[in-house]
Amino acid sequence: MAELLRSLQDSELVARFQRRCGLFPAPDEGPRENGADPAERAARVPGVEHFPAANGGGAPAKGLRRAAAPQAFVQKYIVKNYFYYYLFRFSAALGQEVFYITFLPFTHWNIDPYLSRRLIIIWVLVMYIGQVAKDILKWPRPSSPPVVKLEKRVIAEYGMPSTHAMASTAIAFTLLISTMDRYQYPFVLGLVMAVVFSTLVCLSRLYTGMHTVLDVLGGVLITALLIALTYPAWTLIDCLDSASPLFPVCVIVVPFFLCYNYPVSDYYSPTRADTTTIMAAGAGVTIGCWINHFFHLVSKPAESLPVIQNIPPLTTDLLVLVLTKFAVGIVLILLVRQLVQNLSLQVLYSWFKVVTRNKEARRRLEIEVPYKFVTYTSVGICATTFVPMLHRFLGLP
Repeated sequence: MAELLRSLQDSELVARFQRRCGLFPAPDEGPRENGADPAERAARVPGVEHFPAANGGGAPAKGLRRAAAPQAFVQKYIVKNYFYYYLFRFSAALGQEVFYITFLPFTHWNIDPYLSRRLIIIWVLVMYIGQVAKDILKWPRPSSPPVVKLEKRVIAEYGMPSTHAMASTAIAFTLLISTMDRYQYPFVLGLVMAVVFSTLVCLSRLYTGMHTVLDVLGGVLITALLIALTYPAWTLIDCLDSASPLFPVCVIVVPFFLCYNYPVSDYYSPTRADTTTIMAAGAGVTIGCWINHFFHLVSKPAESLPVIQNIPPLTTDLLVLVLTKFAVGIVLILLVRQLVQNLSLQVLYSWFKVVTRNKEARRRLEIEVPYKFVTYTSVGICATTFVPMLHRFLGLP
């Protein structure tokens, strides 16, 4: 078993997969440091500022992280099969922020708020556990060489488990399980689509050189376990918006506490910021659903709607309506996001007496977590409460 795990963690296995898919390093590529351990890589880079350690030890003070190595380096590579290149680059995007910030609101506004809420809650749970596990286990990403790395933003993060694999598996199979008794469609077709979606995203993490096979399998298995453990409580999750008036307080306090006490890494990486964004968005959506129920902003609870026997056909009028609602919603969300982010940063900079132009200050615990949390909680509330109100005001059913 130990030998099998070591083989699944081997970077050579990822490199062989890349070569079979037509992705090769450029001939002049020599040994690169971005395959080394992140902490060691940061320590070797001249001119990189390190935060002082607490108690004179090697670990950084609470809430502070050593700065990671600059991420400006883009590895040169040769593509010999552009079908796989574009397929897996697109598949990798299905596990990134741009997908979630479009797919989840689209589902809420145009398909089914009930499904959207359940997807978001399961997604938040899975992503939090995955992100925290990375900074606790601290397993390195595949070495380069031999692996070709196509992404640079997340190089500073650790590898195990793959949160792309976790999120894609959670979204695909939560959607499948939640729609079985709500919509009439061939179950086999839904199962195939869920498997294809999650498989493509998982394989894209190997193709882009961001994860080993063990990272990906670990992410899938952890998600399967979480879905199995939480499934009996899904009905309770559906009733959260009818909880007591004190419920929003818990929804804000608990996620904020978890984000503020996120495991401290040896160097700075975007994991804490990304985790805060995800947790805040989930809190905002939950509060928004509670507001809708408490103030009777929805005529009928989504979960009480009858089973839809047939999915309506996609007509030109329906397509125009769907795209219009989506465009209106996204514009309002982006405006709220920018306004709240700028306002929260100004307040925090003034409170902690930080120079506004100092972009590095955003990485400080007492600034990064509050401004991210306030911003994306506002985005979640806006998406679930104010956007539907705007749709009704504009006559968009």
